[in-house]
Order: sequence, then structure tokens, then C-alpha cells
Amino acid sequence: QVQLVESGGGLVQPGGSLRLSCAASGSIFSINGMGWYRQAPGKQRDLVAVISSGGSTNYGDSVKGRFTISRDNAKNTVYLQMNSLKPEDTAVYYCNAVVRRHASTVYVNYWGQGTQVTVSS
Repeated sequence: QVQLVESGGGLVQPGGSLRLSCAASGSIFSINGMGWYRQAPGKQRDLVAVISSGGSTNYGDSVKGRFTISRDNAKNTVYLQMNSLKPEDTAVYYCNAVVRRHASTVYVNYWGQGTQVTVSS
């Protein structure tokens, strides 16, 4: 089994910053892509940022220039540094990882339980 545990969410004022972390644990052979998605009430889950095992990144248009994704492959952990936060960034943020387990030849998509980020004065 594989678990993704997120941390770092909370309440922040507009213009503030937060850093999210997501650690993958369990029977992990290797991790391909890792990333963050978010879902606001009544809306679909959208891409925030993804990062490949080699460090290539891709961002959603609404967060470009404000958010930075990074990862520590030795710790199976992905981070999301969020700066210049806006009220429209308020959502539940979900961690995602594409994982190959030991004794398996396929990669499977895993999700964290989500962490709430609220941007409000």
C-alpha cells in the first residue's frame, strides 16, 4: 500500500504565503510524476503544478509566477511554495503521485486526503 500525507494548509491573508508538503510512504519502488491539484466548492479539480522525476515542471495558468513546485526524491516528498496568495486560491489542495510499487511492473495514480487552504482577510 502507498500513502500520501499532506501538510501545511491553513488560513492566510491575501498577499501572504504558504508552503505545502506531501510525503509518500509505503511499498514504493519508484515515483514518476508528482503534483498538486485543487478543488474549490462547486468546481472541478484543476491542475496546480506537476513535476517529473527529472525536475521538469508544468503549472496551471492561474498560478504561474506565484507558485513553485519542487521535490526531494530521496524523501519521496513534493512541495508547493505559494506566494502572493489571492482569495481565488481558496480550495482543498490534493497531492498526487504516480507510483510503481515493489513487485509490480505498472505505475498507479495515488491521491492524498487533501488539505484546506483559505485565503481571506
